Amino acid sequence: MQKSTEPKLKREIGPISLALNAMNLTIGSGIFVLPAIVAGNLGPAGFIAYFACGLLLALIMLCYAETGSKVTTTGGSYAYVEKAFGPLAGFYVNSLFWIGFSSLADAAVINAMTDMLAIWIPAFSVTYIRVIFFILLFGALALINIRGVKQGAQFAATATILKLVPLLLLVLVGLFYISPGNLAVKTWPGIGNIGGTSLVLFFAFMGTETALNISGEIKNPQKNIPKGIFMGIVGILITYLLIQFVAQGVLGNQLLEHKDAPLAALGTRLIGPVGGTIILVTSIVSMLGLLSGDILSSSRLLFAASEDKLLPAFLSRVHPKFATPYWGIIAYAAAGLIFASLSDFKQLAELAASSVLFIYLAVVLATIRLRYKKGLNENGGFKMPGGLLIPILGIVAICWFLSHITLAEVKALAIFFAALTIFYFINKAVREKRSTASDV
Repeated sequence: MQKSTEPKLKREIGPISLALNAMNLTIGSGIFVLPAIVAGNLGPAGFIAYFACGLLLALIMLCYAETGSKVTTTGGSYAYVEKAFGPLAGFYVNSLFWIGFSSLADAAVINAMTDMLAIWIPAFSVTYIRVIFFILLFGALALINIRGVKQGAQFAATATILKLVPLLLLVLVGLFYISPGNLAVKTWPGIGNIGGTSLVLFFAFMGTETALNISGEIKNPQKNIPKGIFMGIVGILITYLLIQFVAQGVLGNQLLEHKDAPLAALGTRLIGPVGGTIILVTSIVSMLGLLSGDILSSSRLLFAASEDKLLPAFLSRVHPKFATPYWGIIAYAAAGLIFASLSDFKQLAELAASSVLFIYLAVVLATIRLRYKKGLNENGGFKMPGGLLIPILGIVAICWFLSHITLAEVKALAIFFAALTIFYFINKAVREKRSTASDV
């Protein structure tokens, strides 16, 4: 732990900033292709999949809210699992989160954003120009977040508003052009079709939990974490439902003809070519905001693990002027840069999606464990109703999702965990040897 004379992280994040950051980290590139995916599988009955995903997200986030109101240190999922099961389990989750999920997801997003920019500027298709762009963008976002958690949160919140306003305006204009026949459900889909679509759609709901990585910088966390998280979930679900409703109502079956950019097609239909351009610009702003918010939140995982001596000590250094974990931010941005330069969107997105399911499972199990851990429940905090019903339902749902990952992904995760285990015990042995030597 840090000494009292060293600079500390500041608690400056309120419930509204937390909710906006949760929305920002969730409403990313996926929203701009969701309507076509859902319409292709379920047609006008697509709202069922959204409610199913919203329910699953609520089950998981209830566990996050309960545990987050009790374990209020920086680190989010890592801090919860470490508190429940010890340093090795915490190290697994920490590494899986910032390497296997967040860094890969950010790398996928910046690749998708660069592909969109290439529509206007073909030079962005050239490899070395893309890498230069990656360096400049990751560097700029890292600098914004190093200069202060408040500045980083404000930038992410501003980007969230900038991307939500055009989408909501699109919805408002589209309400006047809806054809009721496009929304009529003539044949209700089967359970299997709903489940398959929900599985794909649920990945677009992931990211809310990342906002809790800055728990150590949230004001009055016992109250504001549950409040901010549920405000974010409601905002996400309403936004998604409205967009699907208008896109389906205006375009109907024509949604299937625009699988790569359905909302740009909607904007073109409603406003003309300028409408499509506005939505493309909005998608780029959306991805930019997601990247900044993720650098703000996920870099704290390196800070927390370093404080617990699971990673090198320099990663927990706090900037003397800006009170931010500047080396953690730099290291996280560098990881995203490396992954972005070595692979493409599809490969990165698939790996990130499978990783987060294991993180969710670990946190739900930690919620159950911490309910019965002495000394943790005396300080109040949020508690889910229904006893263990919600965590058990969450475990069942997550295991169902995990049953759909591929054998190749299982092998990749097994290798990843094996490498982490080796690193953990080597690092532990080195620390113990140094400690023994210092005592002599």
